Amino acid sequence: MQIRSSLPLPLTYVADLKTIYVIKKQFSEGCSVNNLLTLNNGSQIPSLGLGMWKIEKPILPELVQEAIKIGYRHFDSACDYGNETQVGKGIQSAIKSGFCDREDLWITSKLWNTYHAAKHVRPALQKSLNDLQLDYLDLYLIHFPIATKFVPFEHRYPPEWFFDPDAEFPKIEINPVPIRETWEAMEDLVSQGLVKNIGICNFNCSLIRDLLSYAKIRPSVLQVELHPRLTQEKLLKYCHQEEIAVTGFSPLGAESYYSIGMAQPEQSLFANAVIAQISNAHKKTPAQIILRWGVQRGTAIVPKTSSPDRLRENYGIFEFHLNDDEMTAITALNLNQRYNDPGHFCDIAFNTFFPIYE
Repeated sequence: MQIRSSLPLPLTYVADLKTIYVIKKQFSEGCSVNNLLTLNNGSQIPSLGLGMWKIEKPILPELVQEAIKIGYRHFDSACDYGNETQVGKGIQSAIKSGFCDREDLWITSKLWNTYHAAKHVRPALQKSLNDLQLDYLDLYLIHFPIATKFVPFEHRYPPEWFFDPDAEFPKIEINPVPIRETWEAMEDLVSQGLVKNIGICNFNCSLIRDLLSYAKIRPSVLQVELHPRLTQEKLLKYCHQEEIAVTGFSPLGAESYYSIGMAQPEQSLFANAVIAQISNAHKKTPAQIILRWGVQRGTAIVPKTSSPDRLRENYGIFEFHLNDDEMTAITALNLNQRYNDPGHFCDIAFNTFFPIYE
């Protein structure tokens, strides 16, 4: 089954002096508010979601309810975010209040690095399900192609990166678990009815190609960092060829990384001349232009915000469309700038050099 949006149009290839930009034209003059991507097993994922990374716990239950009232149906969580209990409270309150049914929602979570061994995969999922107060997930992803030593739930949860943060010289402790072992345990979750779709995060083409050589259930989704400074055309083209849908995290680029010192305000795209010109032409905010570019190239996106006003603003990206020239101009802003790179932050913050993209 071919991956497609609710309004599929052919791929357009736009060449310039540097590269070939692959732009998937998804929308005609009529833009669908409930835009969906159809996965390789027939499931449909909303192309706009709300990311839970770095959202403070106290505000989350009310924020999730507000998002559902606005129209959001896709929520992207993870064990490592440390706030799934609060996400679950918001979901359950919204359901009890009649804002939605469980079947209306698309809930994603992610398997953390410490739980890659087969015997730990189902307990890790069950912990997330218990925190989220759910019987099943719509999508469960391997968070990183990184396997680290197991940390028992009762000892520390979420376990984060350090094996022993109290050690004299704390570092990441690697556990040599093959991805195949982890993936086969993920497949078992599907057969047990606990997960409807499985997928991967932060994988490159070579890792995906290897996984496809043995996977009995092909990954439905790849989630990676995607924004106009990191457009990843080859990866997107490969995933389209292999019928793997793509979700972009950090779709606004540098904005999510200021508070943790992984980007500087001067790297913001909001004041970029190209974005500003397109923003003025559509009378939309720079954020809306960037997010619209993300969904219009055929990916789902999961921007993070703690503001109800921003929730509404982001949801407005289905009220307009960008033309081919505008899409090409935004894509041309690519600098291959990756903000979320274990090869960089693990070395600086966790005393362990761990590249995964080189």
